[in-house]
Amino acid sequence: MEYEGRVFRPPSEARSLILQSTIGCSQNRCRFCSMYKEKKFRIRPLRDVMADVDDVAASPWARHYRRVFLADGDALMRKTDEQLALFDHIAKRMPHMERITSYASPASIAAKSDDELKALAMGGLEMVYMGLESGSDKVLSYMNKGATAAEIIRAGQRVREAGIALSVTAIIGLGGREGSEEHAIKTGEALSAMKADYIGLLTLMLEGEEPLYEDFRAGRFAPPDLGGFLKELHILISHTDSEGSVLRANHASNYINLKGTLNADKPRLLLELETAMAGKSRLKEEWMRLL
Repeated sequence: MEYEGRVFRPPSEARSLILQSTIGCSQNRCRFCSMYKEKKFRIRPLRDVMADVDDVAASPWARHYRRVFLADGDALMRKTDEQLALFDHIAKRMPHMERITSYASPASIAAKSDDELKALAMGGLEMVYMGLESGSDKVLSYMNKGATAAEIIRAGQRVREAGIALSVTAIIGLGGREGSEEHAIKTGEALSAMKADYIGLLTLMLEGEEPLYEDFRAGRFAPPDLGGFLKELHILISHTDSEGSVLRANHASNYINLKGTLNADKPRLLLELETAMAGKSRLKEEWMRLL
């Protein structure tokens, strides 16, 4: 089995079989992102993906896998009938697999009918990972996300209505210093509307390869300082009402690790942030924020 380009996957898929169903990202124009820039998006021939399944199934280490993650950045773009054929092939060749997941975009979700999404759920797609990034249309437009907040919210709602679990990410600091409060409030409101099963909060990092880095160097974009990041995270969580959502802010990019279940753990999460904002807890040093 061969893999084209760099591998990207959610942290929770660290022990999963990474199966490259598509190449690159269908959007691939987001200003904050450096992923998949060396790839042109395309859907791999189904026979090639199935051949990869056969290769893994015949290997002595196949039994060590219990999960399959379909890469790259938007595997849901594959036609539904092909997706279902792939799921069936995985089930036949590796019946010990317990779940199938993939990244999805608002566009790939919108391209599926309700019946198609339900068929994917019945066929074995347990969860999709989707980036909200921000609930502010101003931020989404500037970042070239390719969708409005309302479109992203509706995409997330449709996934859950179909019976597929939803994991959503948002990025602290994406509104910059000037737009920090609006970004935090509207992102909290968007998360409240989607009520995702899982919410992952990351913190903006500019390492030099992102298109946004040029704006940063030119002085057109200024991210919040450390105190601003913490304040923004506090505002975002304060404005999120999503009973039962598992919240994680323990990505490598974050200055503080938070985890809990909304809304039950919301008071504790806010208190932990307030303690950090008062300088009474240890934060991650800059050199430790490695991706």
